[in-house]
Amino acid sequence: MKALIIEDEPLARGHMTHLLSDNFPSVEVVGAVGSVKDSLEWLGSHEAPDVIFMDVELSDGTSFDIFTQMDVPSPVVMTTAYDQYAVHAFEVNAVDYLLKPINLADLQRAIARVEAGEAKKPASDAVRNMINMARKEKFLIKLNDRIVPVRTADIAYFYSEDKNSYIVTLAGSSYVLDESLDAIVLILDPACFFRISRSCIISEQAIDSVSKLMGGRLRITVRRGILAATDFTVSRARVDDFLHWLEK
Repeated sequence: MKALIIEDEPLARGHMTHLLSDNFPSVEVVGAVGSVKDSLEWLGSHEAPDVIFMDVELSDGTSFDIFTQMDVPSPVVMTTAYDQYAVHAFEVNAVDYLLKPINLADLQRAIARVEAGEAKKPASDAVRNMINMARKEKFLIKLNDRIVPVRTADIAYFYSEDKNSYIVTLAGSSYVLDESLDAIVLILDPACFFRISRSCIISEQAIDSVSKLMGGRLRITVRRGILAATDFTVSRARVDDFLHWLEK
């Protein structure tokens, strides 16, 4: 069985490689990449592997960006530190989902499923189903003894600061969230929201203009009336994907 590892953290990539080589002699790791760009290049120039172990958060976006740009015929085993919505979707489609730190027993289960041919649907279909199931239309904000519903359509951006996550609405309100940005990005419509950096996910509705900065980065100016509580710089690694997203 030929395996591709898609993981942006070198230590995690090495750990997965050793787990496979030390415990599964039938599995051959034929490649290891850490970004959406490198994943697309690898998949476009190599024979499809028998399985792909794929982290959710990559250095230049999320693994879901891969599926929006190409069909992936291989079974995919997703790996992430966040258990939110996706687990059940992958179970339904017989594509496994491993939580970090990865447990050897869970990895054995995933490989057994692939070997048994239990991944009946193409990985691209499974991921699209997961995205559709996971999209969140409303966030419930706890304020002392009150609960405030905030529609996702009314959100200008999400940002993180000092290990906390926040929502800022188009109307200028700001709320603290329990979820991390890594978890939030999985449940947003990628046509409406883009993660411009590790600390900010912005809505297309919030963008007034975009200007170039030195070093190949971009600076976003939000629309008048929206509270600017964080930095709106698009990281250099995400500029091309951001511009592609913006022109759709």
